[in-house]
Amino acid sequence: MMHVYIIDDDPEIQQSLAFMLMSEGIESTSFASAEDFLEHLSGLKPGCILLDLRMLGISGLALQAQLHQSDCLLPVVMMTGHGEVSSAGRAMKEGAVDFLEKPFSKADLMAALTAADREWEHPAVSSQERSKAEQQLAGLTSREREVLHGLVLGHLNKRIAYDLSISPRTIEVHRANVMKKLGVHSLSEMLHIAFLAGHNHAA
Repeated sequence: MMHVYIIDDDPEIQQSLAFMLMSEGIESTSFASAEDFLEHLSGLKPGCILLDLRMLGISGLALQAQLHQSDCLLPVVMMTGHGEVSSAGRAMKEGAVDFLEKPFSKADLMAALTAADREWEHPAVSSQERSKAEQQLAGLTSREREVLHGLVLGHLNKRIAYDLSISPRTIEVHRANVMKKLGVHSLSEMLHIAFLAGHNHAA
């Protein structure tokens, strides 16, 4: 597993993550701000960035966008608070490998870092991966595609329900059906397939 760069302005979370990683034999370096990380960026060895969404100064989203624009190849896993689906969706549009909703388990963390490890080794989306994702989405109904599109845009269930003039409960049913058909168990996995297929922008 690659070196992990923790960027979070909460010292307790830094320590907790560093301890979790150390228990798995993974080396890490912590930064208290995006600014601090950027100061050291040029001298860093290959690794994965574990980035908090909300920080004082430059936010996690702003930092990720800056890294994306500068063609930084370090894979990013975004850490978000409860209910920040909209921001997590934007993070994945900017190229985040995954997002973790706090509080998360060590198993969730390791799964995200494993995905980041694969991203580092095979950063480009192959035509085979895109084709597979498109085939998976082909099995969705038109309504399920509309619900998925709303999630890709970062909208909450209530907003999608309002846009489609149906109840939030019906959105939950469609969302569950989409996850079942795609064979995924989390929102991030579902969004990842959508983005592989090129569904990363408004229609």
